[in-house]
Amino acid sequence: MSLIDRTNNMNRSLQVTEPTFQEPAKAEEDRIRAVYAKRQKSTRYSMFTPSHLFIIQGVTREIVYLLKQHGLTGLETKKILEIGCGAGFWLREFIQLGARPGNLFGIDLLADPVADARQLSAESVKFQCQSAASLSFPDASFDLILQATVFTSILDSIMKQQIASEMVRVVKPDGLILWYDYHVNNPRNPDVRGIKKQEIQRLFPDCRIDLRRITLAPPLTRLIAPYSWLACYLLEKMPWLCTHYLGVIQKVTSRRL
Repeated sequence: MSLIDRTNNMNRSLQVTEPTFQEPAKAEEDRIRAVYAKRQKSTRYSMFTPSHLFIIQGVTREIVYLLKQHGLTGLETKKILEIGCGAGFWLREFIQLGARPGNLFGIDLLADPVADARQLSAESVKFQCQSAASLSFPDASFDLILQATVFTSILDSIMKQQIASEMVRVVKPDGLILWYDYHVNNPRNPDVRGIKKQEIQRLFPDCRIDLRRITLAPPLTRLIAPYSWLACYLLEKMPWLCTHYLGVIQKVTSRRL
């Protein structure tokens, strides 16, 4: 067999095996679409529900503290991307913190939330229906990237690693990845899985990671918040009662070494 024949055979072999790397991600994306298609909007996640309002205000307050701690006291010039943006709530919150709508981007796997986000948000905020496992943005595009309770909805480890790698690729060398997700399993929901600190470190191996526990366990919050926000606030100061990690992930560059 000639060298050319061997090369052609090798190329054909690569063409046959290449899709296998994409199949797990596609299967997981199909699963996620099916799971969320079954879900209906619930008043549990309405801002008129005391427990949800308490949680959202607490997360917003902690995000502001965290950004200030890392030198982001103004968002006017920052390009921001949210992975799994849903209806765009957090991007609108960033506008309240000073971000310019034209610098905001949101992507989501599901078409209906993206349509809602476009209706609810400023026209210059850019939303796309696409997979976070293969982002359409150039390298080092964003100053800040947010993921909020996205990774716990993904059960496939390959897809999680693909998304993490894409987030690292499109964040600027001096940018921040903002992480908010829970670290415990929900025994009533087999479609999600908590992510602990060790797994986050494996997903972002060459990064500096700073995490803190926040958010009083939602079942406790739903039980107590209608009667006493003060009790929720005090209980939230006990880390072992908190179910989520909030933190920042940064590329390790020679300048920081």
